[in-house]
Amino acid sequence: MDLKNKVALITGGGTGIGRATSLALAKRGAIVVVNYSRSTLDAEETVQIINKEGGEAIAMRVDVSQDIEVRTMVERIALQFGTIDVLVNNASITHHIPICNLEAATDEVWDELYNVNVKGMYHCARAVVPFMKKNKEGAIVNLGSIAGLTGVGSSLPYAVSKAAIHGLTKSLAHALAPEIRVNCVAPGAVSTRWWLGREEQMKQLAPNLLLQRIPTPKDVATLICNTLEQESMTGQIITIDSGQIL
Repeated sequence: MDLKNKVALITGGGTGIGRATSLALAKRGAIVVVNYSRSTLDAEETVQIINKEGGEAIAMRVDVSQDIEVRTMVERIALQFGTIDVLVNNASITHHIPICNLEAATDEVWDELYNVNVKGMYHCARAVVPFMKKNKEGAIVNLGSIAGLTGVGSSLPYAVSKAAIHGLTKSLAHALAPEIRVNCVAPGAVSTRWWLGREEQMKQLAPNLLLQRIPTPKDVATLICNTLEQESMTGQIITIDSGQIL
């Protein structure tokens, strides 16, 4: 897919990997919709950067766990730009809970993570499908994690939610073919604000990776764009982790 002039929705698009992806898509000529839930200033700054550099972007505040809000957002995008061609399902949350502390993984934690990380991605995919089907072309990239492959992450519910995203990717690839491609990019540790307060831990991790470096948001964004552009690939879980899980 040539991303030039394509309308791209990036959830959680104001910070970290989301911001890097928004900027990368804009550089490829896409019209960018930066979705956010809480990071208003970050989302607005991302839009300003894109527009100042000659691109086209807007920000929309929506909680992806709320299906009605998602459908309304997608309708607004289609009304303003005519369609939606690309979806990057990046919005995700976690709770930092020791993996062995099962009691701390309460129903509230499970529900919150699943509502955003899994159902939120499904809500967004379901909402954009009619427009992509009408165009007979579309591409979706979900953001998974190596936690979904290893079972180890910031918390047990987080790791399980990411495994569910990997499964969702494969199921949607079956459901939406041949018009719409659905893939998943699964990063390992990435130097984002998720490491805030744990920077020393991140520095200690880097020398133990095969490539001895922590991937940057820009690294992940480049892979996301390449995945969107690749027209002969669907249903794949692609890791980017500097060899972390090897």
